Amino acid sequence: MIAKLKYYWRILWQPSLHLSLGLLVIGSFVAGVIFWGGFNTAMEATNTEKFCTGCHEMRDNVYPELQRTIHFANRSGVRAKCSDCHVPHEWTSKIARKMQASKEVWGKVFGTIDTREKFEAHRRQLAGNEWRRLKANNSLECRNCHQFESMDFTRQSKRAVDAHSTKLASGEKTCIDCHKGIAHTLPDMSEVK
Repeated sequence: MIAKLKYYWRILWQPSLHLSLGLLVIGSFVAGVIFWGGFNTAMEATNTEKFCTGCHEMRDNVYPELQRTIHFANRSGVRAKCSDCHVPHEWTSKIARKMQASKEVWGKVFGTIDTREKFEAHRRQLAGNEWRRLKANNSLECRNCHQFESMDFTRQSKRAVDAHSTKLASGEKTCIDCHKGIAHTLPDMSEVK
């Protein structure tokens, strides 16, 4: 068995005497498809609710807040999971967001947010990061489900109609400008002007 492995290893590291260029191209293509499939599968696995609530910082702090909102349980049965609001659907934006989220892992690894008290102490900063991100992308994650063109103004309060039909329609404001704390407890906003 070891002799066979050594034989194939030598073939792989020698110039192509035994294999045709076509076989190398096809083999590379197949390897690329397998790599891409594995990479994409791993990316999608990190978008599951089970993955998001796998660490106690999320499971014990923000997940119970989501469970008390209309985004979790409602009359239509449509439910948003963590990645629906925190991960863009478009692939390049998704990759960029995943790289940003890797910084959040440092908070867990180094104990910055590993207790409820520490999490609460950083809540304003964490929320601010999300609000800035949503503001920068025009609340894209909100708009994946909530489409302005489909809003029924006759079923909204006067205040909502005023905001949606003017500021949202004109692009002056975006969803997150008015809907901070829609799925999670607002941080202490006393320092905000």
